[in-house]
Amino acid sequence: MAVDGFTGAGKTTFANELAAAFRRAGRSTARASLDDFKHPWSHSREHGYDRLSGQGYYRNAYSLTDAQELLLRPAGHDGSGCVALCAHDPLTGIDHRHDRVQLLDDTVLIVDSAFAARPELAGFWDAHVWLAVPPELALDRGVQRDAPREGQDEALRLHRDRYGAATAQYLSEVDAPSTADLVVDNSDLDRADVLVDRLQPSQDH
Repeated sequence: MAVDGFTGAGKTTFANELAAAFRRAGRSTARASLDDFKHPWSHSREHGYDRLSGQGYYRNAYSLTDAQELLLRPAGHDGSGCVALCAHDPLTGIDHRHDRVQLLDDTVLIVDSAFAARPELAGFWDAHVWLAVPPELALDRGVQRDAPREGQDEALRLHRDRYGAATAQYLSEVDAPSTADLVVDNSDLDRADVLVDRLQPSQDH
């Protein structure tokens, strides 16, 4: 299951809460983040590609091959269940690709995943959740989260010109909200409201 949306939409918190709800219902869960399947920064320096602009971040930051081969394919219905929940630590760059865990047969894997509906990833999800948050609210949340570490001006630049621009590129190519199985209004972090539920059987006759 993928939890998708703008940077700052609340994907990580929502995915954690969703996993907790599954565990309360008696299901085994595993959590992963697509951010842990980015190329290390040294990779871009060595190979000379752009991952700083919005376009470059969307095209080049993530190792979709690692995400497919280490996590999504083995976690699938016909997979081995032996997965890596992290490829490279995004802060330290440490390689965790050989650190594997064995999922139980009934484990629900929940991945907070920017760009989850892009063609390279879309076919792996049993369910795709889109967190509907106004872009300006997501921007404000992201800036406030990262300003203590980056500084206010740099956090604004990062979220507006890289992450926000990358998501705009994504949505220009993939209409993720219209194809998501669940669309959830996450504007109020204390009360998420389901706007669209395509997982429920239609009542139309």
